[in-house]
Order: sequence, then C-alpha cells, then structure tokens
Amino acid sequence: MWRKKAAASQHDIDRALAELNIRMMHLRRLIHAVDYQPAFPLPQLDIETYKGDIEAVAAAVRQTWLMPAGPIPNLTTRIEMTGCFVIHANLGDAAIDGVTLRAPGTPPCIFLNQDQPADRMRFSLAHELGHLIMHRVPTPHMEEEANAFAAAFLAPAKDIRPHFSRRRIDLPLLASLKPEWRMAMAALLFRAKQLHFVNDNQARYLWQQFNIHKIRLREPPELDFPVERPDLMPKLISLHLEQLGYSMTELENLLSMYENEISEFHDLRGPPLPPGRPRLRLVSS
Repeated sequence: MWRKKAAASQHDIDRALAELNIRMMHLRRLIHAVDYQPAFPLPQLDIETYKGDIEAVAAAVRQTWLMPAGPIPNLTTRIEMTGCFVIHANLGDAAIDGVTLRAPGTPPCIFLNQDQPADRMRFSLAHELGHLIMHRVPTPHMEEEANAFAAAFLAPAKDIRPHFSRRRIDLPLLASLKPEWRMAMAALLFRAKQLHFVNDNQARYLWQQFNIHKIRLREPPELDFPVERPDLMPKLISLHLEQLGYSMTELENLLSMYENEISEFHDLRGPPLPPGRPRLRLVSS
C-alpha cells in the first residue's frame, strides 16, 4: 500500500521497490536470530464493525495502546512498541511519501520517504498505520479512510475541538497549534474541516492563503520540529554486533554491503560495542 501523489510514475515506484527489496532482505536475514516480543498488539479492526466510524477506530487503537489524551509526543516510538518496523528510506522524489509492507516471515513494516519534513512524515506514518489496522486487502476508499484515520489518531476530536472553538481559524492559529500537535498546518486545516469548524468556502479561502504565502508545499521553517528517528532496525543491527558476536566482516557478508554502506543505509549512530554470543531477545519497550 502506497501513499503517493498522482504524479508518481512507474519509474518512481520501480526505484522505490528496488530499495525496499534490499531493506526487506536485510530484515529477513537479521530477524530470524531474535526472540521478538512487542510491548503492545497491532490490532486488526474491521471498519464495518465500527459502522464506518473511523473516529471510533482511532480511539480504539489509542485505548488498546493505553495512550493518554492529547498530542502524541513520539509516534514512531509508539508504533515500534507494537513490533512494527518504521524505516526511513530513499523513495526518490516527493511523489512517494510512504509504503506499507506485510511479507511472510517478517514483522509489518512502514517505510517513509526520508526527504519529507517531519510534519508530513508523521502524517504519512499515521496514514500507513491506518492501512495496517484497517485494510487487509485494497479497497476503493482506503486512501481516504487512511487519511481520516491519521487525522483522528493524531488529533482526537474531543482533544483538538477546544483549540478550534476558541477563536476564528486562520493561518496564525494553525501556526500556533503546529508545534504542540506536531502536525502540519495543512493537516490541522484538514482536521478542522473534518470536524466542521470551517465550511467549504472558508477552507477554500485558507488554501488560497497558503498559496499566497507560498507555504502550501513548504511551511515556515521556524515552525519545524525534529524528525522522529526509528530505533528498531539500528537496534537489531547493533545487537548482532554487541550480543550475538558478529564481526563487522560477518555482518558485511550477511547484508552484502560494506561497513560504510551499512552505517549510512540504516542510519547507525555510534560505534559497535564488544562481541559476545548469547541468544538474543529483542524487546520493544
């Protein structure tokens, strides 16, 4: 399942698939040595059971994961606690935002375009999470449903509604909410329209303001917040070196890459620790 723009060409998709195949090969070769125990389940929820109420689906996931009300400080960490791998990848230009893969013998994986700004990356991540939870097979409306899930999961109606009701919704309000909710101004406007705080005419006017101020594609840099860094794949590689006793040469042979390529490809941070060969138990916590 892809989150991509209509402009994404078959060449874009083929390039992305080539990188994803390498990453999935690495995961298969590494994961078999691990007793893998997620902290929370990754629920499979049927939209029909909830009578099409995606707000209720998002609320059920938050409840299952024992999440407090309000903004999610680190969405990546929360999803990795379910055993789902979040991986930043080179997916080419901005036409492809994210990809969800379920493959036999591996945990579910969400791949995100590493060139996205942090706000768009978080929405893409929540969108792909919606696919994993709601969509076992493709459906005609699954992209709209995943967008609705992402908005409801990141900003539950009962939590965000008071912020929208205090004053008229305009660009300054959206800018003030962005750092707190860690969502793009555009995503907040989408959410405000979902909850009927702006009508079609008001939304059209605000989108015009985005274009006039040239912030529709790139919002003001001073509102940026740090990108959330995935932890599971770097941890999995480090544990092979630190606890399973792999030498760097053995790791190079296992992954068919040189050391500098592995470090850059998987965004490893810091030097490997000394070896030892106990059976590894990787626990997300």
